[in-house]
Amino acid sequence: MVFPLNSRIRRNSAIRLGLTGLTAAILSACAAPPPPAEPYDPYEKTNRAFHSVNLGLDKALVRPSSKAYGAIIPAPVKTGVSNFASNLDLPGDAVNGALQGNPERFVTNVLRFAVNSTIGIGGLFDPAGAMGVHQSKTDFGETLHVWGVGEGAYVELPGIGPSTVRDTVGTAVDVVANPVRLVLPTPESYYATAAKVGSKLGDRDRYSETIDSVLYDSADSYAQARLLYLQNRRFELGQKAEDGGDSFIDPYEE
Repeated sequence: MVFPLNSRIRRNSAIRLGLTGLTAAILSACAAPPPPAEPYDPYEKTNRAFHSVNLGLDKALVRPSSKAYGAIIPAPVKTGVSNFASNLDLPGDAVNGALQGNPERFVTNVLRFAVNSTIGIGGLFDPAGAMGVHQSKTDFGETLHVWGVGEGAYVELPGIGPSTVRDTVGTAVDVVANPVRLVLPTPESYYATAAKVGSKLGDRDRYSETIDSVLYDSADSYAQARLLYLQNRRFELGQKAEDGGDSFIDPYEE
């Protein structure tokens, strides 16, 4: 019985390898087109109007709230809130990893969620990070990119900020279809929302120098925000522009 068993193992391994190769071939055939060398912004007039709204919101509400959050909330609490909010994203990251045909991303995020949700007390602490299991962050916008969808026109969304048509669709799907949102009952879902808001305020405070320089010190804050968003997003996706340039950078890289 040894030889048939070995033969069956080899056959199953060959099938798995074949499926992996087929998935890779399909995904490579669906590669998204390279982004244009210049920003594609046919809705610039509307986008600039929304940018003014977002600038006013930041000046009147978001910026002062983030400064108060950064000054009042103790560092360990801010870390716990950030950890908890990041943990809530892991199931969605795992699902998108599966949809992208990326088993490593799927397994990493599932394992991290399992460890931090139990040993890490609901994600307040990060024992998975101490074990070397770090979040492989992604979203449905990246899934669409993997499926071959181009980024489309640049848009600025009121209350949200810079985006593209593809990422706007991706954000909507991530919000509506987030596994945690669909599972959590009403009281707990409020805690999740509060954690998300706290985490965003913490990010705004942490990167305040960079963000303030873009929004308040630039000659044209709209054009500068557009440039940095597109550079950062394309850098995340490993893209190059149509002219073959590779100057996309992460403006928040430390």
